[in-house]
Amino acid sequence: MRHAQRCRDVSLALAISCPVIFLHGLGDTGHSWADALSSIRLPYVKYICPHAPRIPVTLNMKMVMPSWFDLMGLSPDAPEDEAGIKKAAENIKAIIEHEVKNGIPPNRIILGGFSQGGALSLYTALTCQHQLAGIVALSCWLPLHKAFPQAASNSMNKDIAILQCHGEMDPMIPVRFGALTAEKLKSVVTPTKVQFKTYPGVMHSSCPQEMMAVKEFIEKLLPRI
Repeated sequence: MRHAQRCRDVSLALAISCPVIFLHGLGDTGHSWADALSSIRLPYVKYICPHAPRIPVTLNMKMVMPSWFDLMGLSPDAPEDEAGIKKAAENIKAIIEHEVKNGIPPNRIILGGFSQGGALSLYTALTCQHQLAGIVALSCWLPLHKAFPQAASNSMNKDIAILQCHGEMDPMIPVRFGALTAEKLKSVVTPTKVQFKTYPGVMHSSCPQEMMAVKEFIEKLLPRI
């Protein structure tokens, strides 16, 4: 009888695992971030780290590599792959929808990512019809930023919590672009819900302090039931 009860308890614990969907950066795969996130693993949280498709990337001389959408440049005024960004966002929304259909309440789902993946997580969540728990945006920017706040007019996430982190020595996406993104986000969601943390000496990468901030953010938004 006790064995049967333990089995039911384990099944219940698995059934209520809260998903953190985390998107990798350009040229990477989900495996590296699955490894990184394992260092802040919580027993009731599952990490979903999908892989981007391999496509030619304009920024890298049309080399074929894992990329959520095409990149033409990394400055705020660079041309953008609008169709590719919107298509990629729909693909991530399909992952969210799959979790919801499996019984996970949307407000127990966090969406996040690093660099290009963080950019896509911001765009996807801010145009999503499901009310999510929060967004983790590491070393990134808001794609199609000129379309906001109008692009979020039908979103359920105007009051969503956002943790945005950036290395102060980032040579690829300078920290000032991160600061501009944070200010833009405050015009899209409740300003007090946007946290922007910077890390001295950190380049285009993560660090243990940043990962602890991510863990604390997840624990706050997805408390154990």
